[in-house]
Amino acid sequence: MNPYLPPWEYIPDGEPHIYGDRVYVYGSHDRAHGYVFCMEDYICYSAPLTDLTDWRYEGVIYKKTQDPLNRDGHMVLYAPDVTCGVDGRYYLYYVLDKAKVVSVAVCDTPAGEYQFCGYVKYADGTLLGEKEGDEPQFDPGVLTEGDKVYLYTGLGIIGDKSRLGAMATVLLPDMLTIAEAPVYIAPSGVTGAGTTFKGHEFFEAPSMRKVGDMYYLIYSSIHMTELCYATSKYPTRDFVYGGVIVSNCDLGIATYKPAEKRTYPYGNNHGSIIQIANQWYIFYHRMTNDTWFSRQACIEQIEIASDGKIAQVEMTSQGARGKPFLAAGKHPAYTVCNLWNDVQNSPVAIGVSGSSVLPAKPAKVTQEGFNESYDSCYISDITNGTTMGFKHYDCKGIKKITLTTRAYGRGDFEIRMDSPDNKPLGTVSIVSANIWTDFSGYVTIPDGIHALYLTYKGGGTPSLLSFTLS
Repeated sequence: MNPYLPPWEYIPDGEPHIYGDRVYVYGSHDRAHGYVFCMEDYICYSAPLTDLTDWRYEGVIYKKTQDPLNRDGHMVLYAPDVTCGVDGRYYLYYVLDKAKVVSVAVCDTPAGEYQFCGYVKYADGTLLGEKEGDEPQFDPGVLTEGDKVYLYTGLGIIGDKSRLGAMATVLLPDMLTIAEAPVYIAPSGVTGAGTTFKGHEFFEAPSMRKVGDMYYLIYSSIHMTELCYATSKYPTRDFVYGGVIVSNCDLGIATYKPAEKRTYPYGNNHGSIIQIANQWYIFYHRMTNDTWFSRQACIEQIEIASDGKIAQVEMTSQGARGKPFLAAGKHPAYTVCNLWNDVQNSPVAIGVSGSSVLPAKPAKVTQEGFNESYDSCYISDITNGTTMGFKHYDCKGIKKITLTTRAYGRGDFEIRMDSPDNKPLGTVSIVSANIWTDFSGYVTIPDGIHALYLTYKGGGTPSLLSFTLS
């Protein structure tokens, strides 16, 4: 399900890689109720290629204080990437939040304890990012092919004429020394006019994958919420914009709502694609806790067509499963994939400062303190008009729904299937409760595969822990 890691883990910027018979996910590390990005040390999760539900915690693989520039820990570890190097060891590339150079650590195994080994540098010893004319480095992604190592970096801040787009730098087999100086491969918002990228120019999060004989640049566009792709026959030139793969607020999806409507708390995005057992996936992240600083890892299945194109996919609760949940049974509310409020005529949105846009206290996925418990994660601050979408369920003989709620509230949850605009199939009435309390209602859900939408009509700000279909 989504999120695919335990709901108390916040691992955004996920870069998936297959080493041996397991897939490893490397990302930055947020905190519940965070107040800045990436507050924690790097950790790693992995899963067997045969079972993407069986994620294993690999532990802390690198601490922020291991970098010589950060012995006192005043900087945080931004989004990393890992590659198996020319020598068969594993190399971790990252940038500290207040540094402009690329740091590198190394380990003999994919998820062991990495050790600092240096900074990416020119042959004369000057660090990449410090040479006159260099842009500050950001969001390193890395691809090793034979004895060549391709490093991709960049940040395209809108309106900043000093930031020109995504860059590719070729490294020597020592994994540190530059063999070919940086070149631009995707334009920023200030350099995109007249290119195929116009309207979806590069913002951040470059990640490279090779599919057959084609290179796919996965990146976050100037819209921030979306992960896009561009393709080329070459790793360092001639990239052509392809399209959007996923948006973490379903911007651009027109199947169940207007394309321009955002239906989940929106924020930045970062991730990549990978093929596992003949199925392609996109790894990305979503926002929680009414802040940009507590991001959770999600997966969706995608398809790469015979012409190389990737169609945009919806956010779902089922994630990597590729098939709907059996409807009968209990389902946690934190698997919600759509969350918005039409009464305010605004998406449930959040700002970088952590403050809300509209409504004053938007509904959000959150958790009790820092408890590592499935029952500590839920949806809070539900207000009149809030809609919650869950996808998808294989329904057979479902006649009843039970909601587990608490906090101040008195009203009705309307139950809809397939579209938030359809007529309600039933309602569940609730009243205020100081502890988690069950409230039930009867519904007649047709047999088949459906999306479920719950819309609250009433007063107060109740919370939702789970729903049970029977």
